Amino acid sequence: MTNASTAGRTGGFTLIELMIVVAIIALLAGIGYPSYQSYVTRASREACKSELLQLQNLQEKIYLNSNGYATSVTASYNGRNDGGLGVTSGMTSDNKYTITISPTSGAAVQTYTLTATPVAGSSQTGDGNITVASDGTRTWGTATW
Repeated sequence: MTNASTAGRTGGFTLIELMIVVAIIALLAGIGYPSYQSYVTRASREACKSELLQLQNLQEKIYLNSNGYATSVTASYNGRNDGGLGVTSGMTSDNKYTITISPTSGAAVQTYTLTATPVAGSSQTGDGNITVASDGTRTWGTATW
């Protein structure tokens, strides 16, 4: 025996049920996506800091071998201060920061500052420069890290 109210109805979703599900998904996405973007920015920043510390260690190795720091980020490393750090692209591995070094020339450079600048248009835009100096100073924007 069939009920008169369900006689012509088959299984499925009503439009209202579907709209409720879409609204719930939109709400969750609206909350989750900014958190995800923040996570990606923080993860890229930490990866950049790690790469700068590796370059700082290489600078100290060069200094021990030649009593001066390398003055080029992109030149090949040759174990002496007339070489470079060997970062072929001049960027971090995820291409979100450009790495520069100062000073850029000199015979026996006794100080340096490695600077990572966010690439325009990347998720790091507006994140601030990250620096590591020969005296151990580490900054991100205006804060130390």
